[in-house]
Amino acid sequence: MKRMKDNSLLRRPAAIFGVLVAFMLVAASCGSSGGTDTTEANDSDSETTKAEGEASGEDLEFATVVKLTGVAWFDRMEEGVNDFGEDNEGISTFQQGPAESDAALQVQVIEDLIARDVDVINVVPFQPDTVEPVLKKARDAGIVVIGHEGASLENVDYDIEAFDNAAYGRHLMDELAKEMGETGEYAVFVGSLTSETHNIWVDSAIEHQKETYPDMTWVGDKVESTDDADVAYTRTQELLAAFPNLKGIQGSSSLDVVGVGQAIDEAGLQDNIAVVGTSVPSISTDLLETGAIDLISFWDPALAGYAMNSVAKMVVEGETPESGMDLGLEGYDNIVVEGSVISGSAWIDVTTENVDDYPF
Repeated sequence: MKRMKDNSLLRRPAAIFGVLVAFMLVAASCGSSGGTDTTEANDSDSETTKAEGEASGEDLEFATVVKLTGVAWFDRMEEGVNDFGEDNEGISTFQQGPAESDAALQVQVIEDLIARDVDVINVVPFQPDTVEPVLKKARDAGIVVIGHEGASLENVDYDIEAFDNAAYGRHLMDELAKEMGETGEYAVFVGSLTSETHNIWVDSAIEHQKETYPDMTWVGDKVESTDDADVAYTRTQELLAAFPNLKGIQGSSSLDVVGVGQAIDEAGLQDNIAVVGTSVPSISTDLLETGAIDLISFWDPALAGYAMNSVAKMVVEGETPESGMDLGLEGYDNIVVEGSVISGSAWIDVTTENVDDYPF
């Protein structure tokens, strides 16, 4: 496929992208977690969606609602959302979200899109249970709803995950254990205590540590960063004061390891404390190079944005996703479908050795 003009990793149906993307587990979204029975999850599939019933010649509107605007992760996702619209004649795509990490504000964005009468709403929920009522309202209005990072969502046609979330959490713990020499105290961060995927990652990681690395010890509670690097920085300073023997930290939000790394760097503890977590190179490369962050892992948000819209288009056109299908994207070329949850295999590990391969 042709390469995106901005070096995106998207592989489009017409040709194959030259950039290698490997992935990791589904997430919160994983085929193995939270999937509902296909019959129940897709009750409305037998009904005509609003998009199928439209006879006008106007473009269909596919909206993507993210947790938060103005951060690198979702800026990258927007590239995939926009590219899907460029690649599919007759479909207009755009991305919106709240300016703050607030579940109520995200609900209001979705309410506005329902009033706008869009054809599709893709959503990355900040707090899954909070958006359920408004997503039901959208589906009742004939709007196709696709989730991402929300495998437990019930009021969706499908939820698509980059990988199995539990497996991803175990993978991050393996990497953290390697950096810690499989011994010592560690802490875990989540963007929000209500974030489904983040909690699956750290819960799976902690369980895996207890079963596999008995000489390691989780200290404190789950640390909430509110998806804010400054908050993560402050919380890390507090951890360093409370646990002077701390040897490792695992982050979940893309901004967690950034704030953590800044605090570690400032304290000169790069060689004493291992830092591993989800992030993207554009905001973490400097700290990888100083050693304040040891490894980041991620899935390409642009691919996820494109994949959500691809599944939405299938639903609009009356198609049913099936295991083994190739969505035409790296990491989503052999999907697994369990109930309403679709899983890919698209995680990427990045250190100083390969960070330059991912310019986003």
